[in-house]
Amino acid sequence: MKHKKSFKHFSGWNPLKAVTFILLLTFLSSCASPTQTPPQFSTFMLVTQDPNASPTPTPFQPASQVDTPIPSFTPVPIASSTLEPTQTFTALPPTSIPLPVNTLSPQPTNSSHTNYILYATLDFNARTLTVDETIRYYNNTGTALSDIVLSVQPNRYGGAFVLNSISLDNAALTTYTLNDQRLTLSLPQSLQPNSAVTLSLNFKINIPAKRSDGLFGYDFNQINLTDWYPFVVPNINGWVLHDPSSLGEYLVYDSSDIELNLKTDSNIIIAASAPAEQNGEWTRYRLYGARMFTLSASDEFLVAESAVGAVVIRSYYFAGYQTAAEAILATAADAVSTFESNYAPYPYQTLSIVQADINDGQESDALIFLATDFYAQYSGGARNNLTTIGVHEIAHQWWFGLVGSDQALNPWLDEALALYSERIFYENNYPANISWWWQYRVDYFKPSGFVDMPVYSAGSHREYVNAVYLNGAHFMDDVRERMGYGNFAKFLKTYAERYSRGHATPADFFAVLRETINIDISDLVSKYFSQSY
Repeated sequence: MKHKKSFKHFSGWNPLKAVTFILLLTFLSSCASPTQTPPQFSTFMLVTQDPNASPTPTPFQPASQVDTPIPSFTPVPIASSTLEPTQTFTALPPTSIPLPVNTLSPQPTNSSHTNYILYATLDFNARTLTVDETIRYYNNTGTALSDIVLSVQPNRYGGAFVLNSISLDNAALTTYTLNDQRLTLSLPQSLQPNSAVTLSLNFKINIPAKRSDGLFGYDFNQINLTDWYPFVVPNINGWVLHDPSSLGEYLVYDSSDIELNLKTDSNIIIAASAPAEQNGEWTRYRLYGARMFTLSASDEFLVAESAVGAVVIRSYYFAGYQTAAEAILATAADAVSTFESNYAPYPYQTLSIVQADINDGQESDALIFLATDFYAQYSGGARNNLTTIGVHEIAHQWWFGLVGSDQALNPWLDEALALYSERIFYENNYPANISWWWQYRVDYFKPSGFVDMPVYSAGSHREYVNAVYLNGAHFMDDVRERMGYGNFAKFLKTYAERYSRGHATPADFFAVLRETINIDISDLVSKYFSQSY
């Protein structure tokens, strides 16, 4: 592995961040001239510290607190056979358009999931990505569809996304519009229920500079590709593609089966949402029953590796951060074991933990990003941001990846559960730290507000986090006390199983809760929620 330059983690050290980038919104349309409006971008949910406070020290590292140390870490060698899928798979050549039904289902996912096959060439130094994408879309809505809507997040960055062609079942498609994040395909004939179509797209991404408060793009010696390919949004009584929000996450995803075939320079190390295998001249990654496929690339990554059963866990980090990288790897192993016992089996084959120059943490299927500042601040033990935020993002593998929900309108369904999962992690691994966790992770910020606050309703970032995340943790704890620990555990397992690979709503959440045990929680609902459930 080559290491050409040191990795700098403080944003003030980055000369790119001294430059103000004007991000122009471009529209590519077959039937209208483009217009331009200023884009909005979501910021990371800084649960860990008050944005208005001094950046150091964080309130999660009180000097006077005595900590229970994390056990020493020993990397576990992984046999290559553990990375191989259990069944064979024949890839679709990039020049072929039709996909056979169930092409991407060697694992037990729903055969009518949307299938994605991508052939992508990453030029790391030129910061470009050229892609052939084939989508097999199944109409499971129960009604005939006259159009199909896709999310194209790279188009929100001026000049980043170039759509070269679209075809539908081998025929060129010209009746489409691309405005901001929305690509609408007008179908030449209605797509009937239980029928399928094959879409083929060719596009290029001119990878933009990463915003200081963002994740997608290039920064220093790293390229992060999140929400980088067009994907069909859910159709739940209509296409669900919410307006962008400056607070929280706003995209909603169906569960899908994804194959990526990737080419890049031999010295580039790829952190991905799935294990790598050779497919001729391509490196192939396959991910089943997932919301999204994420990549991070660097010529400076170092890798530590471990496993929990058949789940391979890798920590991708930069020189100078080995101790923290190995610590979060050990924590991840404990978290996966804990959540498998309490919720459901881990949904994927691998878990990648990636160090990045961001403000906080960010989840995606089988891959999480954690801020370099967390690595730099780490001094041992479990009372720190690296541990709490790492565990939080790992919990999203269940409460986001496995059980989907509407992140814009009902963000508490994944965020409150992910935050409370930290508490469950500590009680199972560091029980002496539970009081510390409540005091410094939650109550330090004096949480208040209705837990069911949508991302569009908060007046500030602090108000949003205090209500959805932190007060959400208090709601979960009060419900647990009311139900009893055993019934609460049964409820979470039933909820995870019933809505695995699907979409859960608040009504679903409360229905499973009341099904588990018939108790009156109307006072708790009135206390924490703006409406009755």
